[in-house]
Amino acid sequence: MTVAPASRQPPVPQLTFQQLTSPHDATPQLRRALTECWIEVTNAGGAAGFPFPPVDADTVAPVLDRVVDQLSPDTGRLLTATTVDGELAGWLNIRRDRSELIGHWGTLHHVQTRTALRGRGVGRALMDEVRRVAKEEMGLEQLHLAARGGVGLEDFYGRLGWKEVGRWPGALRFGAGDDRDEILMLLAPL
Repeated sequence: MTVAPASRQPPVPQLTFQQLTSPHDATPQLRRALTECWIEVTNAGGAAGFPFPPVDADTVAPVLDRVVDQLSPDTGRLLTATTVDGELAGWLNIRRDRSELIGHWGTLHHVQTRTALRGRGVGRALMDEVRRVAKEEMGLEQLHLAARGGVGLEDFYGRLGWKEVGRWPGALRFGAGDDRDEILMLLAPL
């Protein structure tokens, strides 16, 4: 009997997490790194907010500026993961509404990891950290997100405890004959 060699995944990089809770927290250098990551992820086909690659800094930077301008400790945070050598590994945005009716939950936006680090646990680490931040620091009870169907995101989030709670069939049109579902997902309790 022959035994197949174990596949060797590169080790999970050691990561440092940083929260941005104010527009002033985003230095020009960090804004450039966030923009570069967003361009890289989008142009590689990632579902991070720009559906029609290719994109460039002229397209991404103003949208990033709007995300950063909405940062506030109570309603909007940006969470970054950085490697020990100071390189941005991934980031996401978490937002909550101030309404008493829905203020107990938050929504994740623009979840992304650098393509060179995919499959090494960066996404999982980022999602574990945002779960902790949401519960312990923001006092949230649940998290929501909408994922693009057809690219395996529901499987990734499912492995992390997220549940699919609905779909909008064919809600996203990427071209003639290329309609995808938008998958609504929930993580509760945190």
